[in-house]
Amino acid sequence: MSQNAEIKIAIVDDHLLFSSSLEKLINTFPGMSVVFKGGNGSDLKSAMQNGTFDADIVLLDINMPVMNGYETMDWLSRVHPDQAVLALTMDDDEMAILRMIRSGAKGYLLKDMHPEELEQALNEVAQKGYYHSEQVTRTLINSLFQEDEDGMLNLKENELKFLQLASTEMTYKEIADVMHLSPKTIDGYRQDLFQKLNVKNRVGLVMFGLKHNLIKLH
Repeated sequence: MSQNAEIKIAIVDDHLLFSSSLEKLINTFPGMSVVFKGGNGSDLKSAMQNGTFDADIVLLDINMPVMNGYETMDWLSRVHPDQAVLALTMDDDEMAILRMIRSGAKGYLLKDMHPEELEQALNEVAQKGYYHSEQVTRTLINSLFQEDEDGMLNLKENELKFLQLASTEMTYKEIADVMHLSPKTIDGYRQDLFQKLNVKNRVGLVMFGLKHNLIKLH
């Protein structure tokens, strides 16, 4: 959306006091206004079906009666996949975060966050299409790597050294020179590690190394 356009927000939450306070807060943010409030997913669904809904971003609670956040997110992903949604909840469980993100939510916020984070999140979703807090980023990284921990221990010495060098800005040719190996051998290490660690690129290698404390970024 245009950076100068007003960002229209919908709040879907069954706690009326919280919802009203949140509306007042958001309406103080420059260039934002709350245009819809609903007590559960069914209210949102009805508004979208009868054509009275016109919000850029939905702040969606998870634990609600009638139609909860998971059910609402599943429906939106099927019927309105382009609708931007930020999950807003008290639940910081990793499985809840993953379930909402995988269903299409553009971010995940806790209700005890600072107002500045909420404003930042709404602006980033409007401008970039998503907002990932440090907590969500950690959860997503962890979800990428559910391998057997024993598999990590099977890394050979040269594979471990390659993994550490791959976390630098060195090219693969420069890594080959440092390890006194041919570029072809380095390519072999790279492909073997991609398969062994179940990653698809160099970023995946680095994230695996960070997760298992095999490398440190300076």
